[in-house]
Order: sequence, then structure tokens, then C-alpha cells
Amino acid sequence: MSWFKREDNEIVNDSEKTVRTEGLWIRCPDCGKILFKAELESNQKVCWHCGHHFRIDARTRIENLLEPGYELVDLELRSTDPLNFTDLKPYKRRLAEAQNKTGLNDAIINAIGQLGPHNVVLSVMEYGFIGGSMGAVVGETIARAVDRSLATRNPLIIAAASGGARMMEGIASLMQLAKISAGLARLDDAKVPYISVMTDPTTGGVTASFAMLGDLNIAEPGALIGFAGPRVIEQTIRQKLPEGFQRSEFLLEHGFLDAIVSRKEMKQYLSQTLSWMGS
Repeated sequence: MSWFKREDNEIVNDSEKTVRTEGLWIRCPDCGKILFKAELESNQKVCWHCGHHFRIDARTRIENLLEPGYELVDLELRSTDPLNFTDLKPYKRRLAEAQNKTGLNDAIINAIGQLGPHNVVLSVMEYGFIGGSMGAVVGETIARAVDRSLATRNPLIIAAASGGARMMEGIASLMQLAKISAGLARLDDAKVPYISVMTDPTTGGVTASFAMLGDLNIAEPGALIGFAGPRVIEQTIRQKLPEGFQRSEFLLEHGFLDAIVSRKEMKQYLSQTLSWMGS
């Protein structure tokens, strides 16, 4: 005879009395601590235990860097499907889904405004739009940002977050590497400052072009930065890569970066940098 007997009556939660906590908490992938999402948002999505930088969207990054009253520009450009490309799904459908998901026409936003006391042209990539991949629209948008900097002589800042060139546009996407690089060369000839800010991840053709061409190349802590991915490199050279390979700290140690700057200190750092670059 059992000492305890399970009651047949099923316990049913009253939906009106149930506290719904789903989606309110998130686990930090580095330290494993459970974080309250609202506090994480107020801390610019930086873990206060270990300093892990979560990814943020382009609009949030612009708000974090520019003073109120900035203007978003070049938002009317839209990608087409020049190759009529289809892999697991048609490229046109991918574009529509990404546009609905992000509310953007493509993987980048241009803004003009003030960063501290400095008038700047800011170009920020959106990783949530097909992995921040660089197609013709991204290339043209950055080219327009370069033209604005040349016309106004205001410094250019590009915040990269991308998986590289957009394969669905083929050679049209690869041509953006040369197009943007040529524009940045004109900016350099005109002695207008250009600062590259690399965030997680910055890879592929973006790293191979404008992301590494700044007068100052800086990155957020722990950002993945490189051309080919670590797994591809390991399979090619058949060797185990060093710990932390292709992370910001590794690149700084080996001379590929000028500085690593925390997101919470980024605005002040850029403002101070522009002060001495301008002088």
C-alpha cells in the first residue's frame, strides 16, 4: 500500500493569475548568468557581469551615438533581383521577408547629425537583414555617405556588422568592394577623416574592403572579425587555430586594430578622437 496517493483532479492554472515571464530573461552566452532583458536594454545590451556585447540593431546604434535631432537619409533605395536567383527560396522572397522583419529596405542606414560637438556622416549596417550582407544597395548607400562627407567635409563613420558580400547578387555584390574602396581613396586624398567601427560579426568582403580601410580601425570587445570563417581556415590549413582567433583582442594584439572600445564608451571615444583628428 502506497503512503501517498496522487489525486485524480488535474491542477489547472488560471490564465488571469498566471504571471507570464517568457521572453523577459536571457542567458549570457559568455558567463551563463541570467539577465533581465529590460536591464540589459538599458545597459546598451552589454552584460554587466562579464562585459559580453550582445548584437544590437542599426537604429539602436544610431541612437546610442548621435545626438537627438539626427536625420536618416538614403532610405529609398531597394534591392532588385538582377540574376533571378533562387536557392532554398527565391531571392525576391528573402528580400520581402527581411524587409518585413526589419522595417528597412536593405541592410544599412545612413544618418547625418552630431556626435558630441562634431557634425558627422554615419553609416550603420543591419545584421538582421540577410546577415548584413553587402549587395548593390549597401554599396550605393555607403558610396552616397562618402559623397556627403566629401561635399560637407564632415567625418565619416561606418559601423560594420556583416557576413560579407551578398551571393544572391553575384558579381554586382563583389563590385561594391572596389566601388567603396575607390570612394574612400578620394576621401583620403581630401584629408577627410574616416573611422571604421567593427562589430560582431564583420567578415567576408566587408572586411576585405571598407572595414579595414579606416584612418582609425576600432572594434567592440569580442567581435568576430575576419575574411574566411574559422572552420574554413582550419579545414584549409588542417591545423587547430589559436584560442580567440579572429576575435577583436587577437586582432589588436597582432596589429590589425588600433583600439578596442566598449559600447558604453564608444560615443565619448569617437568624440575625443574626432577632436584631435580635426585639429
